[in-house]
Amino acid sequence: MTFPASGCPPHGPRSSDVMARLTLSALDRASSQPGFWSEPEVHRALLVSGLSVLVCGLARLRTDLG
Repeated sequence: MTFPASGCPPHGPRSSDVMARLTLSALDRASSQPGFWSEPEVHRALLVSGLSVLVCGLARLRTDLG
């Protein structure tokens, strides 16, 4: 699958909202496990998810503003 230059999937205007909700839901379910926050993979996943939401949101805002 190829994405436009913005790097965001060409789905509906709310794909960044969906990504944010999925990330928060997964964190909510997994955070009750002991040692969850000490795993480096969790930190990387949060960074990647957060940056993806930020980049897609900014790209959509830039498109909307012209």
